[in-house]
Amino acid sequence: MTSKDTGSRHIECLPHRPPFVFVREVVACDAGILAECATSFASDDPIFAGHFPGNPLVPGVILAEALAQTSGIAAASGYPDDSKPLFLLSAIRGMKFFRPVRPGERINLRAEKLGQMQDLLQFKVAASVAGALVAEGQIVLNVASSPSTRSE
Repeated sequence: MTSKDTGSRHIECLPHRPPFVFVREVVACDAGILAECATSFASDDPIFAGHFPGNPLVPGVILAEALAQTSGIAAASGYPDDSKPLFLLSAIRGMKFFRPVRPGERINLRAEKLGQMQDLLQFKVAASVAGALVAEGQIVLNVASSPSTRSE
């Protein structure tokens, strides 16, 4: 079942807090399988002060983190609200960046679960701007042994 809930419920399942939450909107979610999210960065975002002055680009590591957070939303959505585990980034595989992303561009993020082996979940991820692919790869998340390891 696909959800069009764009509220903060899905985003709040992430262990991250501002300023390190890079997913701004959940567009669609198929519980435990797929998440489609969106984000953008304002031209006055502090990351652009140093990346790069006069030629601002969204850092690739920030795009990869936004895709990891999208994967976390997909994974966590398959659990009841009162028992969501903590998912930690374990691997980034074959991540490729095809063109720079600029401030103000809407970035569509997609994470689809490929499989699971014990506590490891593998996702195919992609980021696009205006229908053009800007990044793709795979993200592996690990289910943490205890949600009590969360730090707020």
